Amino acid sequence: MEKMTFSEKVYSLCRKIPLGKVTTYKEIATALNTEAYRAVGQALKCNPYAPQVPCHRVVSSNGGIGGFKGKMTGKEIIQKQQLLESEGVIVNDGKIDLDNYFFNY
Repeated sequence: MEKMTFSEKVYSLCRKIPLGKVTTYKEIATALNTEAYRAVGQALKCNPYAPQVPCHRVVSSNGGIGGFKGKMTGKEIIQKQQLLESEGVIVNDGKIDLDNYFFNY
């Protein structure tokens, strides 16, 4: 059996985030037993499986939107916010209340 790449492991965990919930780059890294938070972001930036792998549901540990499609500002971030809101996640001033919406593994 072929060993999964780091990115494939990230995508596998990302698929588990339910509709209406978010998780963080750090939470995914922790579930993978690593501190490579930025590597998680890089894998998601290159996600070839969207929307089946809902990378828009991964946010910063402080509740900030984080990046989307390799961008930190602009239309991509607006699109990420709209996707989250369409799934019932409330975004207030660019932040998500992790107490209400956080999914952990």
